[in-house]
Amino acid sequence: MTGRLVITGVDGFVGRHLAHAAADAGLDVFGIARAPISDAALLPWLGGHAAVDLRSEWPREAPLDEPIVHLAGLAAVGPSFDHPQRYISSNSAMVTKMCEALLRAGTAPRVVVVSSGAVYAPNDEDPLRAETDPVAFTSPYVVSKVLVENQVAYYRRRGLDIVVARPFNHIGPGQSSGFLVPDLLVRLKSLGDSDVLRVGNLATRRDYTDVRDVVRAYLSLASALTLDHDVYNVASGVSRSGEEILEMLCACLAIATPRLITEDEKIRATDPAIIVGRAERIAADVGWHPTIPFAQTIADAVSASV
Repeated sequence: MTGRLVITGVDGFVGRHLAHAAADAGLDVFGIARAPISDAALLPWLGGHAAVDLRSEWPREAPLDEPIVHLAGLAAVGPSFDHPQRYISSNSAMVTKMCEALLRAGTAPRVVVVSSGAVYAPNDEDPLRAETDPVAFTSPYVVSKVLVENQVAYYRRRGLDIVVARPFNHIGPGQSSGFLVPDLLVRLKSLGDSDVLRVGNLATRRDYTDVRDVVRAYLSLASALTLDHDVYNVASGVSRSGEEILEMLCACLAIATPRLITEDEKIRATDPAIIVGRAERIAADVGWHPTIPFAQTIADAVSASV
């Protein structure tokens, strides 16, 4: 693979993995972050970078004629309930600034805009969600993602080459707090032998894919010469409960699974019991499928957290 790739949100969890994978694949990576990038672990993967608030502007030094993977945005579901308008405004504004800059430049490189598998309406009788299934507005985060997808549809009509990726939950080494695996790890490491672990609803089941597999999907979508569809799920097709993940984390840490207390205030009424995605479309069109075993993902996440 040769050429350049622009990554927004390059200093985030997924952005770092994508920059690493893209550079390893032979691409010259231009990274965009909100703050200046000085991280010695990230800089070797970047051929150039810019710091800018994408809600306000697209950086003038960033290429507008090379493929873009747009990762920047607010990504945690939980905090969106406390800051609904911030999520909606921020995630929408970034897409507007990027796409308007492309229109002004008169260029139409492939743009991969990352949405979420959380947009789907749940269906417990048939939980596998395909790209043609209906959406449901279960959180301000989801509202912001559906809005972004509608913006993409508009800019596609204006002539831009944009594809939407809908990743389901992704985990792996380097994930920050605010998500299930890193939050459980922090709390497990601080527990005493007789302590209980206070949790939300760990019975809900989600589709988890290793972040390193997820970024391969983004690279495949960004580099494909042609694509037959506008929206692609990125998913494993397998659901796992929080309880299963907790047990695997405890096994990796060589500790007993603690006694649990479920706290009602940590349970969201809008949370579906199960979310799992179908990924036949992306497999057929670009040959992507996840390759990293789930046990390896958990083990690597634990090792990276030490």
